[in-house]
Amino acid sequence: DEAADRMWRTGNYWREWINKGEFPDHPWRAYLQRSALTLKGLTYVPTGALLAAATTSLPETPGGERNWDYRYSWVRDATFALWGLYTLGFDYEANNFFYFIADAAEGGDDLQPMYGVGGEEDLDEDTLDHLGGYEGARPVRIGNAAYKQKQHDVWGSLLDSVYLHTRSRDHLEERTWPLLKRAVESAISSWRQPDRGIWEVRGEPKHFTSSKMFCWVACDRGARLARLHGDADLGERWQAAADEIHADICANGVDGRGVFVQHYDTTALDASLLLMPLVRFLPPDDPRIRATVLAIAGELTVDDLVLRYRVDETDDGLRGEEGTFTICSFWMVSALAEIGEVARARELCEKLLSYASPLFLYAEEIDPRTGRHLGNFPQAFTHLALINAVMHVIRAEERESMGFTPARPSPT
Repeated sequence: DEAADRMWRTGNYWREWINKGEFPDHPWRAYLQRSALTLKGLTYVPTGALLAAATTSLPETPGGERNWDYRYSWVRDATFALWGLYTLGFDYEANNFFYFIADAAEGGDDLQPMYGVGGEEDLDEDTLDHLGGYEGARPVRIGNAAYKQKQHDVWGSLLDSVYLHTRSRDHLEERTWPLLKRAVESAISSWRQPDRGIWEVRGEPKHFTSSKMFCWVACDRGARLARLHGDADLGERWQAAADEIHADICANGVDGRGVFVQHYDTTALDASLLLMPLVRFLPPDDPRIRATVLAIAGELTVDDLVLRYRVDETDDGLRGEEGTFTICSFWMVSALAEIGEVARARELCEKLLSYASPLFLYAEEIDPRTGRHLGNFPQAFTHLALINAVMHVIRAEERESMGFTPARPSPT
């Protein structure tokens, strides 16, 4: 009887929680609800940390070595988490995650790409060689050495989350100002240097276009927040830095076709550049944005599902293939909606939703040939991108029904 009572109270708690959300009356409503429940389930309540996934070492390629421990909280999840949770009416959870990121960032000299759920900074990586791994995929890893990498996108992710949090309250909290200043200055001092990029490659550092774009985000959002803080001189200096980074990317990060490329020394494509219209690096109707989105859709996909990059074109320090990245496919939905390709965005979104598990959950990757989910599970970043993509399409449909040009909602 006690067990039955606890089961009933647990189920009732979750039903009450999801009923607090603000979900559109749409056939895709259930996918938004499940994504919200997944994010809540991946949240460590004592600190507000959002885990990237609940598992470690589930392979990106069956039997392969691309096996990572995702039981940590990534700074780059912050903007999408806040946007998604605020959009669905879960301000409490969004605020808690924001304060977790702020607390973690205040604790060290520099911002790490990720932290433990309690704010731990040391996430040393080791392999458990006595374990065979999922279907023989080795090594089995605990810890994640990427916490020590130089990833220049982290400052932009942090500043965008501060900016979004500030807009939700119409004021800048004084406790975040020193942290904000330190992050912007780090972006300014580092953006000319190569890094490991958003995908945490274990090959040689490169001048990744998306990393420099997020340094621009840091300076652009920092300038806006400085003006809000009443520091016009600092805002002007940060805006000048943003303009310099912007010009450098437009000069060196574009190939002869007018398409943004993975890094300055290649013509290879990278799915992270689908974020360009979402962070407002350029207007969605800019020819370079449209060309980039369509080039990725045509050349970096398998059966319409998006790869992060071609492994034969990218020195990521690993062997073997990987599946299509589900987050990148949902980014494609949002990017297509941004550039006005609403019908194409809707069609791709429907296809992606058809790949959901029976409980509407997603892993990190999908094998386009079989529909099998690959990588750690369930993946918070995938569900965050799903919320963004579905809301892009729903809002575009709403505006179409009213006879307006499709809307372009954005995390920022």
